[in-house]
Amino acid sequence: MVKISFKIFFLFLLSGLFCFLSACNVDFLGFFYSNDLDERLAERDNFRYLSDEQRSLSLGDKYSFIVLTDTHIEDGDAFGLEALADVIAANSEIKFVVFLGDISQYGSEKDIRKFIAISKTFNVPCYPVIGNHDIYFGNWHVWKDLIGSTRYKIDGGGTTLFFLDSANAFFGMEQLDWLQKELKNISGRVFVFTHSNLFVNDPSDIQQLSDMKERARITSILRNKCDIMFMGHSHERRINEAGNVKYVNIEDFKDTKVYCLVSVTGKGISYKFEKL
Repeated sequence: MVKISFKIFFLFLLSGLFCFLSACNVDFLGFFYSNDLDERLAERDNFRYLSDEQRSLSLGDKYSFIVLTDTHIEDGDAFGLEALADVIAANSEIKFVVFLGDISQYGSEKDIRKFIAISKTFNVPCYPVIGNHDIYFGNWHVWKDLIGSTRYKIDGGGTTLFFLDSANAFFGMEQLDWLQKELKNISGRVFVFTHSNLFVNDPSDIQQLSDMKERARITSILRNKCDIMFMGHSHERRINEAGNVKYVNIEDFKDTKVYCLVSVTGKGISYKFEKL
């Protein structure tokens, strides 16, 4: 009788766990991504993909840029990403492009090289952010060898761009300390880009930072210092505001073909969502 009861309890527990994971839309491959944030952050001065010229920009008071996320390039299929080159060629005000992570599906060398090849057709600097899919199966070494740093800053001449590593769903104290220190002496426009989203619609949503204390800290660091923080990961569009900072979560490019076009002028910042 005890054995039967235990089996019933065990089956009930498994069925409950299955329902929970299904409701959360868990990507089981996430259990295999690498946990090497300290090693990645130590590579902050390793620029293999970005040239010296691309690590500083002269943006001026009027410019535009494109932000997109979750392209999930898989087995060489970029899901129409190549057409973005035509959009950039048709708009001379676009000065750079940002990919917010999950550039590849599994972090394979073939797919990271595909991204690099496509980005070279844009004829403007392209700044990559690392996502959890990009380090699946310990493939951080591919990113390290082909792209390099996962946390870095770009001086745009009156605009500063920060790129943060949140591929493991947290930033870590050292990275947030660095961001806070850097922002103390910066004036002008500030844009921050990362993969994991800070805000969710439901507390049970697992597609968020693993440490809510970090969300409180980074929003405090950015308060009155940053114009917009851009994020991806959740494959949903969400717009939030805290401390005079806009937090823009962009839907995935793979299935929606959506990108965000940001325009900056002396009068302010505007953005709109376009579709290829």
